[in-house]
Amino acid sequence: MSTPPPDDKPHAPARRGRGRLRRTIVAVLGLAVVGVAAGFGGFLAQLRGAEIAPDHKADGIVVLTGGSSRVSDAMELLAAGYGKRLLISGVHPSSGANDISRSLPEGQSYLGCCVDLDRSAVNTRSNAAEARRWAHERGFKSLIVVTSNYHMPRAIVELSHAMPDIELIPFAVVGDKWREEPWWSGGATLRLVLSEYVKYLAAELRVCLADLGIELNFDAPEAPPTLSPPRRPATAQAN
Repeated sequence: MSTPPPDDKPHAPARRGRGRLRRTIVAVLGLAVVGVAAGFGGFLAQLRGAEIAPDHKADGIVVLTGGSSRVSDAMELLAAGYGKRLLISGVHPSSGANDISRSLPEGQSYLGCCVDLDRSAVNTRSNAAEARRWAHERGFKSLIVVTSNYHMPRAIVELSHAMPDIELIPFAVVGDKWREEPWWSGGATLRLVLSEYVKYLAAELRVCLADLGIELNFDAPEAPPTLSPPRRPATAQAN
């Protein structure tokens, strides 16, 4: 008497379940890729290709050190009367007013009266914390934010989260490297943009979680910022 073939019908629901799981994973990954690509487009739309003077004055000016000509441009804004005082945030601990004076001789007259140095900030998040402290101590209600164009979106995310009560006016510095080498042509500028976009996403995620009461600290240590000479090409090591 022959043995009947095994009945595999009991296994069919398991196979269907695995198939649904695979389709769900593929769909989620596809949506994630689309979301990241769309977000990258939005990020690029925020990057200015030319320096535009602020449309109105502010109580103070804060510059985040680390990129091409940020400090010199901030000093020019101070000299033009766009703010009452200037905070240079992220000054290397070994740097002093004399070092800044030598690198920016045209700003010597303002260093003694209207410029404050922050040496404690080591990344964009701590830049925001120090800028908040500085602004609140002086009762400032508006700040012009000076940093490189590629860094501005992340800086605004961190600063606006740290001090939602203060108006932020961006002044994006455009370095020579950005002018000379389109980001899509590859090389250092493309790597810089992609790296900054990842950091921007991380900052957005951390801020969103913080608004929900979930505090995370996955800030990667950033290279110690240094005061850069005027028009130094932007580098991936900068904030």
